[in-house]
Formats: sequence, structure tokens, C-alpha cells
Amino acid sequence: MADSPSLLAALAAIVGDAHVLTRPDDTAPYVADWRGHYPGIARAVVRPADTGQVARVVRLCAEAGVPLVPQGGNTGLVGGSTPDDSGREVVVSLGRMTAVRRVDPLGNSMTLEAGCTVLAAQAAARECGKLFPLSLASEGSATIGGVVSTNAGGEQVLRYGNTRELTLGLEVVLADGRVLDALTTLRKDNTGYDLKQLFIGSEGTLGIVTAAAFKLFPQPRRTVTGWVALTDPQAAVDLLAMLTDAVGERVTAFELLGREALDQVLAHPLEGMRDPLAGGYPWAVLFDVSETSARMDPAEAVEEVLGMALERGLAIDAALAASGRQAQEFWALREHVPEAQRLHGPSLKHDISVPIASIPAFIETAGAALARALPGIRIVCFGHVGDGNLHYNQSKPPGMDDKAFRARAPEIHDIVHGIAADMHGSISAEHGIGRLKQDAFLRHKAPLALDLMASLKAAFDPRGVFNPGRILPPSRP
Repeated sequence: MADSPSLLAALAAIVGDAHVLTRPDDTAPYVADWRGHYPGIARAVVRPADTGQVARVVRLCAEAGVPLVPQGGNTGLVGGSTPDDSGREVVVSLGRMTAVRRVDPLGNSMTLEAGCTVLAAQAAARECGKLFPLSLASEGSATIGGVVSTNAGGEQVLRYGNTRELTLGLEVVLADGRVLDALTTLRKDNTGYDLKQLFIGSEGTLGIVTAAAFKLFPQPRRTVTGWVALTDPQAAVDLLAMLTDAVGERVTAFELLGREALDQVLAHPLEGMRDPLAGGYPWAVLFDVSETSARMDPAEAVEEVLGMALERGLAIDAALAASGRQAQEFWALREHVPEAQRLHGPSLKHDISVPIASIPAFIETAGAALARALPGIRIVCFGHVGDGNLHYNQSKPPGMDDKAFRARAPEIHDIVHGIAADMHGSISAEHGIGRLKQDAFLRHKAPLALDLMASLKAAFDPRGVFNPGRILPPSRP
């Protein structure tokens, strides 16, 4: 069965000839990440239609010793969802499994198949008058299976939590083809180990998530969106504390943008994009404060906080969105940062987290260290201040050769990750490990934690079927 013709025929018998892709033109969308950093060669791309077909595909490949790469929307940034260049790996795309199985407004829950996009999930919740709060720049193509497997965060983690906190239950195909039905919507179930937590954030290395149940929330009735020009990152941390003291959990999102990030966006603006404030200020914060009660309006409290921030010199200027359209225009600036940086040429990306109080020190320390190592390097810093997660990226110095800049990547990664670790932070807040960060992960993670993770991998996937070489190297027992 391990020979390709027999394997491909058996896979086609499960999912249909049209859904076993082998021609390069057909497999191209599945074998490279969107940034083009991890191109590979797939033995085949298999597109099952339901959980039963996934289970049969897994069982067949496990028996044949064929490694599998689970894939959702292929929007990952760390090389965790594309095949390597060996030509041995089969990509299992969940793109056909898009059903919204159930929305329960009374129970505030929703059950979705793995191929459903985040945007479709938001729409399904909205149709029932509820909020699915996971929100990220790639939500139009990122899928439920992918966000579970990477424990995605996004812009509203501050109020609603990341994917781990939103997930109630999972359906998972295991390495021997059995299906773990833990697709509960119960809020309380104290019956032994919470197995779903092992699969959330495991990047497809322990099983293939085929469906997930999530918490839903009331839709906000009023949202105040603000753009504030600031003197420095410490002012952002102080403003967050002031807002939180004033309105509590109503602070839904609180994003920091450095000047370089904003300038790159404005150099390649989409329709309607413009700087909300004048003056070339060095830092900006974009925030949402939302209220679910029709009897309360947070605008007065927000305006009072901004007035105090201006009086104290924390804020240089501020603008509140006058309409939903203007709020969308503010957010478009933030969401366009990754694409704008791509248009500026090669970039190095870091997805670190540190304690919130350490954010200013991290930015200052890392910026100085990088400037010493590579004078003229441009820091594209933005991210979720409310949960300590910074996207701390770098663009090459003006005039520097692309190849020469990429050659400095290991040194730059070491500097950024080392400083984050020294501040008791994490080298990956929401993007995962994949292949990109494996060396740093092995260097900075506690040895005992690595040993326990290797034991889990061996217990759940003893043959190394799922995503070998991602997170942990395949040579680990």
C-alpha cells in the first residue's frame, strides 16, 4: 500500500477521484504558505467531506506509514501547515467541511466543522443575535480547525480570551483513525482530564480537529472606537490602566502601533485609509470599548479618560470614530500592517509576549540591541497591548540587499527571542512554533516541559503520523 499508485487509488476510493490532487497546478495552493517561506512537495492533497472520511484517510495512511499534514485555510506564519520537500507527506485539507452544525442562542454556544472560516462563524452567530468574538486579520480564510490547532488570539482577547478560552468541546480524529467525541457544550464537566486542551495549540501534531464547539456572547449594542496619538509605549500601558479602571471589562481591544508600521500602511493605502490624526506622532493606540446593555453608554467615561490623558501629557491627540464606517477605517489601518510590510520587501516576524508592565522595557531594550547589530534596521512594532502580545517585526535598512538582510535573520531572531525570554515572556504568543521557531522553542522552553510534550506526542501518535517535525523534531522519542 505504501507505493503511490496503490495509496492514491485507496485514497480516491474514500474521498472520490476529484478530491485526491496530485498535479502541481492543482496542489499549488496547498503546498506553500502565503508568504512563500515554506514551499514543499505533497505526495497528494486529500480533501475529505466529513469526519468519517478523515478517519478512514488517517487509518489508511497510518497503516502505510505515510505522514499527514492537516491543513485549514493555510494562513499560518510558522511553516506548520505545509508539506516538506520530501514528497512523502500527504496534505489533509479540511476545506470541504464547512457546516455550521448547530447554533444554540439559549445555551450561548455554536458547533462548527473544521473547514468553516472564522468570518462565516461570525456571520452565523450574528444571524442569531450573538457574538462569536474571535477576530483576526485573516478571518476571511482562516478556518476553525486552524485557529483551534494554533490557539489563535486576535484583537478581542483582552475581553473574551483566546481560542483556548472560547472552546467548549472538540471532535478529533486520532492517529489510529478512531474519533474522539468530546464535542460537548457543557460549561461544567469535572470528569477527569480535560482532553480537548491537549489538542488546542498542538498544531496538528496530536490529532486532526474536525469540529469544535465554542462559547457565544451578547452582541455589543454600542462600541466606542478611539485612535490616540501617544508619546511612548509607557503611555500606552498607562492609558490601558486608566481605561480599565474607568470601564472595566468593556475594554474589548487595545492595540499599539509604532510609527514605522503606520507609515508603511499609508505608503500603500487601501481606499479610505488615511492617518486619523496629524503631526507625525511616534506611537498610536487603537481601542474598542463596547457595551452590551441598551441602558448604558460608555462614551462619556471614555471621553473623560482621554481628557485626563491629554491633561497629563500621556496623549498627544485623540479621535473618536463618529460612525461605524469611520471605526472600520481606523481598524483597516491596523489590519493592513502585515500586507503593507510585505509590500515593503522582506521582513522578519516575531510574535512575542511579555508581562504587560514589561512592554515598554522590551521595546526599548530590543530596539537598542537591534540598532547595534544592524544600524538602520526598521522596527515594525504593533500588537495587542492588553494581553502582552507584540508583533515585533523588522524591515531591512534602506538600500540593503534582500539576500544580505535575510542572512542576518538567525542573529536577529536570537536577539528578540532572548530578550523576551529574559523578561519571562514567550517566543510565540499566538502564531505557534511550526518549523520556523523550533530551534528557539527547544532553546528557551524548560527541559522538563519538552520531555513531557515528547511523552504526549509518543502516547497520542506513536508512529509519528501527524505533522512530523513541527513543534518537536521527529528525532525526539
